[in-house]
Amino acid sequence: MDHPVVSSLLPVVLLIVVGLVTGKLKLIRQEAVRDLSNLVFLVLTQALLFRTMSSVHVQDLDFEPVSLYFAVAAALFTVMLLVQGASSRAAVIALSGTFSNTVMIGIPLVGLAYGKDALVLLFTLISLHALVLLTFATVVLELLSAREQSAEADGPPRHPLKSIGLAVRNAVVHPVPMPIIAGLLYAQTGWGLPDVVDRPLQLLGNAFGPVALVLVGVTLSNAAIGRNLTGALVISAVKTLLHPALMALIGYAFGLRGMSLTVLVVAASLPIGANVFLFSQRYQKAEDLVTASVAVSTLVALVSVTVVMTLVPLIAG
Repeated sequence: MDHPVVSSLLPVVLLIVVGLVTGKLKLIRQEAVRDLSNLVFLVLTQALLFRTMSSVHVQDLDFEPVSLYFAVAAALFTVMLLVQGASSRAAVIALSGTFSNTVMIGIPLVGLAYGKDALVLLFTLISLHALVLLTFATVVLELLSAREQSAEADGPPRHPLKSIGLAVRNAVVHPVPMPIIAGLLYAQTGWGLPDVVDRPLQLLGNAFGPVALVLVGVTLSNAAIGRNLTGALVISAVKTLLHPALMALIGYAFGLRGMSLTVLVVAASLPIGANVFLFSQRYQKAEDLVTASVAVSTLVALVSVTVVMTLVPLIAG
């Protein structure tokens, strides 16, 4: 129980189990899931993202290692998207293969295993993680959704530039990028958040992880797990094995060594973050598959993250 992987992942597993039991007992009805999803996505996520970014000072960040992390994630996202046929559903699944649970699992895991110095790099990654990956995924999703809606509608097809313009607008005026951008802009003023504002935001942000994971369990109680188990295992393997393997190989090729390479490879090996589940709920794409994948990847990570943490010192030096 003192092993960093076990102590970091077990609380996540237990929260999903709590939601699963709650859903099976009908304490939270399926009809309420959409409302709870909106609560998490439109309230708790906003508080977490704004508060996280409100203390980020761009001049203090070391962009070189994390930029390589995002390049690897973007490349894997693109390959997964193209392999599945470049649809909005494929975009949600591609996000599942690239978006890690860096906060609830990553922070305690890296802190316990590697100490305070490693957390500095992880916090740099976390400060940009949602901004880069979720905004990128949102733009792709909006573009693909616009194309699909245009194909389904009667009449002449929408001009490509108009589709791109609408997609970019929808991606910016969106519950994910807006609090990130607002928080980042506020951080550059140097004012800091007054305690009377910071404390409520902290409480709301802290509620995001537990509520989102319980909601995963509730949704899981009504999902067709058997039908999605094979797909969930494939996505979990991509997220917890292929993603870190690519990060290790490309990071090593570009000269990353030591703690920088170790932290980024371990971050890539983490299971799927709950934000992907919320994306699937919001766009109503691959909901059962993503729900199953979040749960399965968390269980798989008990083994896969241990393997990655055992092997990464061999190349990190």
